[in-house]
Amino acid sequence: MSRFIPSLETFAKGTLATAATLSTVGISLLYYGQNYLIYPSAYPPGSRTEDVAVPSQFGLAYEDLELKTSDGVTLRCYLLLQSRRLSEKNSAATDVPGEDMSDDEFIASRPTVMMFHGNGGNHGHRIPLAKVFYLKMRCNVLMVSYRGYGLSEGSPSEKGIVIDAQTCLDYVLSDPCLSQTPIILYGQSIGGAVSIDLASRNPSKIAALVLENTFTSLPNLVPQVLPLLGPFSFLCHQKWDSASKVPRIPASTPILMMSGLLDEVVPKEHMRALFEIVARRGEIKTPGGVEFKHGLERAKFMEFEHGSHNDTCVQPGYWTAVAEFIADLSDKPVVEESSKL
Repeated sequence: MSRFIPSLETFAKGTLATAATLSTVGISLLYYGQNYLIYPSAYPPGSRTEDVAVPSQFGLAYEDLELKTSDGVTLRCYLLLQSRRLSEKNSAATDVPGEDMSDDEFIASRPTVMMFHGNGGNHGHRIPLAKVFYLKMRCNVLMVSYRGYGLSEGSPSEKGIVIDAQTCLDYVLSDPCLSQTPIILYGQSIGGAVSIDLASRNPSKIAALVLENTFTSLPNLVPQVLPLLGPFSFLCHQKWDSASKVPRIPASTPILMMSGLLDEVVPKEHMRALFEIVARRGEIKTPGGVEFKHGLERAKFMEFEHGSHNDTCVQPGYWTAVAEFIADLSDKPVVEESSKL
């Protein structure tokens, strides 16, 4: 009977071979399949169908904006342009001066917010946020739809989304009205990384950034979110290395950072680390060792005690802070808080 029982050596070799095979398969899936993990563009169900929500469902006038990227991908975004008589048509809209302006002049007089959403869902899911920018702060709003998300063509990747963001900024800069406006980047989660990258590549074009629950880099995030895969974080080829890009954003560019302390996806330490880098922009050391930190003068960091990854934007004080930040850029009146999205 003993001949039917494998020796300990044989068993050990078989176990080792099986473990090695499974590890190889697991690592291969991590390396080659990480785009599906990082960019779940089909989640929740219906995110890649004709059911993508449109602003008119929320009472907002908009334009379907199709943009062709430099690598031939068609993006399908939403553009919400301001109207000088908007407050007459919509009682929820804040009244601002501009009756003596033409429509084009009024559009050019208001800030333009470019919205970069997180990795789940699509831009249609963020229309309630755009509504606050549009009605309460009277901003023009470009809701960016990355490749592979919503009804945009292609498949998402860091390289591709970088191109998408630049394509959308180029459109704003080429528009005769929007090009005259201060351009503000609003990014949530991975959208914050997209915003930082875009601002670092176009340092003289961006007026300000508003960043929510974003990270220092994806490889730094892996050990905290997926501890078992921590030793293999070097295989993460989707970097989104915001920590190395923030210093390229001028110290004169205002940055507002909003962090939910209960964030279950991006640990709060990431936002704190990023803020330290933001505050050091423009740092100068004299021969005597005196330091001048110009970046801190144009940066603000807020933490929300009860904010998690997806609901920080509905915490009390969030939209008041954003409204005051944007108003300070152009000395426009501060709008009252609205917690209803």
